[in-house]
Amino acid sequence: MSANLRQTGTPVDVGRVLDDGPFTTMQKLVVMLAALSIVMDGFDGQLIGFAIPVLIKEWGITRSAFAPAVAAGLVGMGIGSACAGLFADRFGRRWAVIGSVFLFGAATCAIGFAPDITTIAVLRLIAGLGIGGALPSSTTMTAEFTPARSRTLAVTATIVCVPLGGMLAGLFASVVLPAYGWRGLFFIGGALPLGLGVLLMLVLPESPRFLVRRAHRWDELRRLLGRMSRPLPEHAVFTDLAERGAESRKGFGALFAPGQARDTLAIWCAFFMCLLAVYSAFSWLPTMLASEGLNVAVAGSGLTAYNLGGVVGALCCAVAIARFGSRWPLAICCAGGAASALLLQGVDVRHSTGLLIFGLGVHGMFVNAVQSTMYALCAFVYPTAVRATGTASALAFGRLGAILSAFAGAAVITAGGASSYLSMLGAAMAAVLVALLAVKGHIPKLARAPARDDAVLVRS
Repeated sequence: MSANLRQTGTPVDVGRVLDDGPFTTMQKLVVMLAALSIVMDGFDGQLIGFAIPVLIKEWGITRSAFAPAVAAGLVGMGIGSACAGLFADRFGRRWAVIGSVFLFGAATCAIGFAPDITTIAVLRLIAGLGIGGALPSSTTMTAEFTPARSRTLAVTATIVCVPLGGMLAGLFASVVLPAYGWRGLFFIGGALPLGLGVLLMLVLPESPRFLVRRAHRWDELRRLLGRMSRPLPEHAVFTDLAERGAESRKGFGALFAPGQARDTLAIWCAFFMCLLAVYSAFSWLPTMLASEGLNVAVAGSGLTAYNLGGVVGALCCAVAIARFGSRWPLAICCAGGAASALLLQGVDVRHSTGLLIFGLGVHGMFVNAVQSTMYALCAFVYPTAVRATGTASALAFGRLGAILSAFAGAAVITAGGASSYLSMLGAAMAAVLVALLAVKGHIPKLARAPARDDAVLVRS
């Protein structure tokens, strides 16, 4: 586009066009593809847990021998989370999502050929890079294709696809493991995201908020907005007024720019402590219940209740945030997570098992409501130029809490049993409460305005 045309063309504020316009079928398709990427993310991330018991029996080794492979996956997720955001902000959200899906799909397939634990650990590290990178990239894509009035719910619905993928992995493993063994589990489990990657290459577009900052790609942006039922004036030129002030600050350093540093540090602390609580449950909740004398089936149902409660809580919290803003719904859920963990200390594990399982579901509802909706908070706090970097860095810092949980959970259960374990979960959520109350840039209450199918919001 010539410089003269840029000067004389009609300016179109792409941010307002997206935020205040209709939520079209094309946009919903993009959100669905992003969510499907996260389903595969959670699916492949959980496969190793179902394969370990089979490998222990087949190779004649101990459970502790798999600790390096499990840890390698978590380390890879942390590195992938950090790098994916920088990649997405530089090269685009589309290729960040596609690359992540192909990476963890290929590495998961390769585990099917592994001759030893060391090879599995290396491949889990590589898969972790993709698994960690898919989450921030896909949530950023969801946030930037969704109108403001629906964004929190859409981002949260994308995040809860992680436990959904884990549940599907359990059903998948119950069918595939008896028929094809652990190698078949990884071959087929890795082939599914590879197929999704091909679909994404054919269908997934680039984010319009990313394209608006690159004038040489405005023709692509114009076609994309047309597919999204946004009519444009002749000779339109594009801007994103809400992001203009942030365009001069890009990269990791922008997260600590004046007015941004406090929110960044508070969000990092919240992610760290919340993921410590979440992964303490994922990794050690069945072990804790078994240590109290419950059988394996009942111990497993505790984690199932935790995950199911989390899905319900996350969606309900997202609706509450859209109505009341994010500060108080998140604060209430943090307080609920801390209180429920402490109240569970008074439940007799052996004689009130049903009440215990219900209480764990309630606790999971509060904890996962906070964890899932914090991604929507990141999407609001950070401008387009660093949105993927901000979300990914928060998740990467949170992964350190997940890694810590692998050691802290075992130590706490060994030292003090269920009571100390639940105290740790309650303390972690209390720390999340303090961190989130320190955030200044919470999502405000959104006024609901009717969508205008024929409106183009133009700067006068």
